[in-house]
Amino acid sequence: METLTERPPAPPRTASAQQVATVALTALAPAAWGTTYAVTTELLPPGHPLFAGLMRALPAGLVGLALTRVLPRGDWWWKAAVLGVLNIGALFPLLFLAAERLPGGVAATLSATQPLLVAGLAIAVLHDRPTAWRWTWAVLGVLGVGLVVLGPQARLDAVGVLAGLGGTAAMAGGVVLTKRWGRPTGVGALTLAAWQLTAGGVLLLPLALAIEGVPQRIDAAAAGGYLWLGSMGGLIAYTLWFRGIGRLPVGASAPLVLLSPLVATVVGIGLGESLSLPQSFGFVLALAALLAAQFNSPIRRGRIARRGPVGDHIRQERMR
Repeated sequence: METLTERPPAPPRTASAQQVATVALTALAPAAWGTTYAVTTELLPPGHPLFAGLMRALPAGLVGLALTRVLPRGDWWWKAAVLGVLNIGALFPLLFLAAERLPGGVAATLSATQPLLVAGLAIAVLHDRPTAWRWTWAVLGVLGVGLVVLGPQARLDAVGVLAGLGGTAAMAGGVVLTKRWGRPTGVGALTLAAWQLTAGGVLLLPLALAIEGVPQRIDAAAAGGYLWLGSMGGLIAYTLWFRGIGRLPVGASAPLVLLSPLVATVVGIGLGESLSLPQSFGFVLALAALLAAQFNSPIRRGRIARRGPVGDHIRQERMR
């Protein structure tokens, strides 16, 4: 008579497999943000960057609060407000302003400088000195994006450039402070995203109504654009982003923003644009930089390997 045997439990996922899964989920956020430029220029009413930021932030934040039903406590009231201003309230209108006044590729290139800004802020705030490996790939990533989207036909509007750089600097500060403060015990990434989207939206509400007002006409295409930016580009993307920031080293999470201009380029190709040979090389270079930044340098990997059990055994034999 056959006896039933239990199947052996599945082996646990290794740390590297878990990190790959975390990187893949986190990368969905900047990939969604890469559609912002096309949505802004193709679907949204022009001349209303504050209102666009408001519609992207406040409804999504209120939905998140309704789902989680958790409010900040103690010093997290002002921390959530600061992060909301940096990651949402300042970033969104500056991002939409840059998207309106610059070609999408130029605006995306400015956002690609974020890894360098994050690396510099990490030294001052986190006392975390990025390795030469990640510094090098961050610079190469910006160079690659520049090859993709900059050219003789690129129009450089001064206000747009300042807006793009300002938004990038605001989010870089938000990334570093999010990494430093972490999350309160028992608070998930969805709750943190809801706090910041709501705080940023509350800041933008009086500004948008006083300075711009409501667009005279919001058609079905614009409504769909606002819905996409608030859901996939807002609550969902920021939940994945804050989850990833909490689990990944700051030097590994920051280069993921290179996906934003790369996705913007792919969307542009879908809208009829084409890439020259230098642009194709830049695309590959930026993608290689994004991937290489997720790993340690070969020298560091060798050092880590020598510290493992095999390395300990070798050192013990040498001592004998």
